[in-house]
Amino acid sequence: MVMGGIVLVVIIVMLFTLPDMIGLEFTIAMSMTLSVLMGIYVILVTEAIHRTSLAMIGALIIIIILIYTGLIPAHDTVDFVIGAIDFNTIGLLLGMMIIVGILGETGVFQYIGIKAAKLSKGNVWKLMVLLSVITAVGSAFLDNVTMVLLIVPVTISVARVLNINPIPLILAEIFASNVGGASTLIGDPPNIMIASAANIDFMSFAYHMTPEVIITFAASLLILKIMFRKDLKQKPEHIEKLMQIDEKKEIKDFALLKKSVIVLVGVVIAFMFHGALDLEVSIIALGGAAILLVITRIHPAKSFAHVEWPTLLFFAGLFIIVSGVELTGALELFAHEIVNVTGGNFEATSVLIIWSSAFASAFVDNIPYTATMIPIIENISLDPSIASSIANYSFNPLWYALAIGADFGGNGTLIGASANLVAIAVAERHGYRMFFKDFIIKGLPYMIATVAIGTGVFLVRLMLNV
Repeated sequence: MVMGGIVLVVIIVMLFTLPDMIGLEFTIAMSMTLSVLMGIYVILVTEAIHRTSLAMIGALIIIIILIYTGLIPAHDTVDFVIGAIDFNTIGLLLGMMIIVGILGETGVFQYIGIKAAKLSKGNVWKLMVLLSVITAVGSAFLDNVTMVLLIVPVTISVARVLNINPIPLILAEIFASNVGGASTLIGDPPNIMIASAANIDFMSFAYHMTPEVIITFAASLLILKIMFRKDLKQKPEHIEKLMQIDEKKEIKDFALLKKSVIVLVGVVIAFMFHGALDLEVSIIALGGAAILLVITRIHPAKSFAHVEWPTLLFFAGLFIIVSGVELTGALELFAHEIVNVTGGNFEATSVLIIWSSAFASAFVDNIPYTATMIPIIENISLDPSIASSIANYSFNPLWYALAIGADFGGNGTLIGASANLVAIAVAERHGYRMFFKDFIIKGLPYMIATVAIGTGVFLVRLMLNV
């Protein structure tokens, strides 16, 4: 906490003095709003204040700064807040949380976990691969936070039956959730934000991200085997007991399962064609949730218990903070500096975005980082030298460079992605603790390797213009 305070003071002093020293024309509003943003990053790392409370107080301070620096009139505050919050992202998360929460009540994920354990026949490596594949695929179509929330308790239950340490399996699932979730716009919160800001539809996002994800994930299985080679030597016990478990009994409500799956499949199909349907993904998700509530007759209060309200409020506060910084012109200034560093070279700019995003996302939750980067990418794309290169493509590759860096980079540390924090929190509730340093020993090498693979695939596709 003390170290975090010292770092924060140093950053604020630098923001008020360094720009003038290097010739950047910084206004007082720029320095003040950036101090708030950087302060939030530092406190997020120290975990001294819950991130939702932090985002809400940060949003309040930003609004006060904007009013008293004359950037917005006091009577326009509500309009600014409404315009700043990306309700498409909020609505999508809300709808999917309700749908998947109801689906989870059926016991289908326990069924899948036990089935995977049986297929592995007690082989820890096979079990790790099966659970990783299930998590990666599930993360692509549900979202990685929800997927780890559902799969980690199942993993712990199976590990206890086999009398093995579940931590290596949970880590593999976390890594798989962040890589697999990168493939679709609903798979990882940063993707939702990017697609919403750039007006990218479901199929276009999947087309440009899935090859990188498939190749990276396949290669990452080898990385997992090397990384966890000692843990894979565990000798499972009670395999006979596991084989005797009837996974079908885990399905608590088949009728509810049937209805939930039908609605979920319908929602995913609608996501795929939302561009042609001219519907926002949030409307589809909320519509699916409404239909499921009606046909299942589940009381809304019960279904709303599955909603991560603190997460949604965190998003709302974050959107306000970043919009405030953007309003000062600071992010546009940074965009020009990034272009200056790469000399306007498009490939170099893309690679810089991937790697800077990866390392930044590793040490700062990739959600606030992505929110900060979106307006910067918008400004970089308007630079004449970069815009002329983008014109050679039918899409803007810089958005996908940001997605690769932010999603894959989330595996670097414990705080790199929301899925990491959720998974570790669930493990701790079951008596298995994972410390920051223990996570980084496995996560950072995995992140660097997967980002390198993803960058290579990205550059090849850039060269082929596909």
